[in-house]
Amino acid sequence: MALSTPAESDSAPFPSERPATRRERRAAQAKRSIDVVADPSVAARLTARSASSAAGRPSARTAPATAASAERPSRWKRWRSTLVMMIVVPGLCAAFALPGTFAPASQAAPLFEHQDRTAGAQSLSVSTEASIASVARDTYSATSQNELAAAAAEKAAAEAAKRAEEQAANRQSSNGAGSETSTSPVAPPTTPYSLSAVFNTAKQYIGTPYVYGGATPAGFDCSGFVMYVFGQYGISLPHGVSGQAAAGTHIPVSQAQPGDLVIMSGHDGFYAGNGMILDAPKPGGHVSIRPLWTSNYSIVRI
Repeated sequence: MALSTPAESDSAPFPSERPATRRERRAAQAKRSIDVVADPSVAARLTARSASSAAGRPSARTAPATAASAERPSRWKRWRSTLVMMIVVPGLCAAFALPGTFAPASQAAPLFEHQDRTAGAQSLSVSTEASIASVARDTYSATSQNELAAAAAEKAAAEAAKRAEEQAANRQSSNGAGSETSTSPVAPPTTPYSLSAVFNTAKQYIGTPYVYGGATPAGFDCSGFVMYVFGQYGISLPHGVSGQAAAGTHIPVSQAQPGDLVIMSGHDGFYAGNGMILDAPKPGGHVSIRPLWTSNYSIVRI
């Protein structure tokens, strides 16, 4: 067998066109091993060359590789420990939680201690009527605007009906009194008609109470009093201030005499001279002579 010298093998172990692959390096190493075994001199030479190259190689170049190779397993161990913890710990938690979650009620009951707090507790009974009363008392409702308007209208109607009843009662009482006096009619005046005679007749009824709608000695209102006095002289006047003002002649205030009519807004009476008036004043009053309280009036002569 022809063996190549180490110098030849070292000078051109691989083609120069491309770098040697791992398989080719392994094949070359195996060939060198075979050559070393076959030729002791070559083995000695290679051993000496390897020793010299190892002695001449700097130690700093081999240190990083050694540190990297030593560090690589430690990183893997740390990652492996982390993965184990991430997988094992949730699994253990799930293993402890599952039996309590999926266990039947008869088996899960012993896991939790239940304390009965109703033992020895006091009991209170409430009647049905009391509970209903409390609910009715605590219930509130809002009133709409229509309901308020209806209530106001109902109140106004009730007040109007009450006033109408009072007026009707006053009319009935005045009519009853008039019927009683009609059985004994007042004697007609013995003097002929004149302003002084009318005024003297009107003074006979001083003290007669005021009655709304009254036109008899039982009770007068302002126009009823005037109508009744002139009626005794055969002069028929309407029962109203505006009608009586239209039945006569307006004269200046400076020409007024007792017996003329004093006409105001919604009220009238007999002129009594010296700025005085004889009239039936208002509810609660009576026929009397009193001073005129305003200058806003006119004089009408019948």
